[in-house]
Parts: sequence; structure tokens; C-alpha cells
Amino acid sequence: MIVGVVSDTHHGDKTRHIPSILFEEFKGVDLILHAGDITSKELFERLNEIAPVVAVRGNADHLQLPEERIVNVEELRVGLVHGHQFLGLNSQVLSYKALEIDVDILIFGHTHRYFHDERIFHGKRIILLNPGSPTFPRMSSASFVIMEVNDTKIKVERIELW
Repeated sequence: MIVGVVSDTHHGDKTRHIPSILFEEFKGVDLILHAGDITSKELFERLNEIAPVVAVRGNADHLQLPEERIVNVEELRVGLVHGHQFLGLNSQVLSYKALEIDVDILIFGHTHRYFHDERIFHGKRIILLNPGSPTFPRMSSASFVIMEVNDTKIKVERIELW
């Protein structure tokens, strides 16, 4: 399964422009995961025309979205949160959250900065992933992710815009 992963687009509140490469790269995906601060119903609908969208509410969102979601992707459980709920967004806090909701992959946003780490935490393999932001990166390049999942194997490809 091919999954497009994006966060912190801030469409409508900070920008009206979403880079066209995002839509081009997402044309071949089976599912889109948005980790919050989508901020516009129009962008949600446009992404949903490409593939089914699972999204969570970020701190800047006014859309009626849940704070967290869990989806099954192949043989993996994937958790989706924005991240503003936590006092700190460090690997330990995020790993505990992954254990708490019993997911193999925890996707988060909020920092606008790409992060990818795989670890064994309390005996469980956990993957932490922040796709960054395609519109307002902080201390990194603008980016999003294409993730390929086969059974329990994943391949993460970061698409950098600059």
C-alpha cells in the first residue's frame, strides 16, 4: 500500500498556495494521512478526490476532526496525532504515546520539521514520523512523505521541495 503523509499545510489561514508537486506525488497513493493543521475544508476535499483522507485536528484547525486516529495499513497499526497535546515533542514522549495507543507507527506534526526514527522501546518496534510541512517549514526544508507499506515492512521517502 502506498500512503501519502502530510501535515501543517495551513491552507487558508497562512497560505492559499499548496505546491503542485504534492498533488502530483499523491496521484499514485492509496491513502492520505494528514497530521493536522489542514485548516481548510477545500484542501481536505481536494485531497479526498485523489485518495481517501484520514486526518486529525491540529491546534489551528476549525474543522470537526478527532484529536487522534488509528488506522490499519497492511499489517501495521498507524496512529495519527498532531502533537500540540503534549508538553514536549521528544522521542520519549512520542514513544510512550505509541505504546499507550498500541501502534507500530506514530505519525505527528506540529513542529513543521521532518523527523523519522525507528526504535525498540520497552521491547516494541516503534516508528516515529513527522512529514514536515510543505508550506511553512521550520528549521528544515519544506517536505511531505510517500510511505510504502508491505505487510510489516515500510519504506519512507521524504519529498523535499527545497
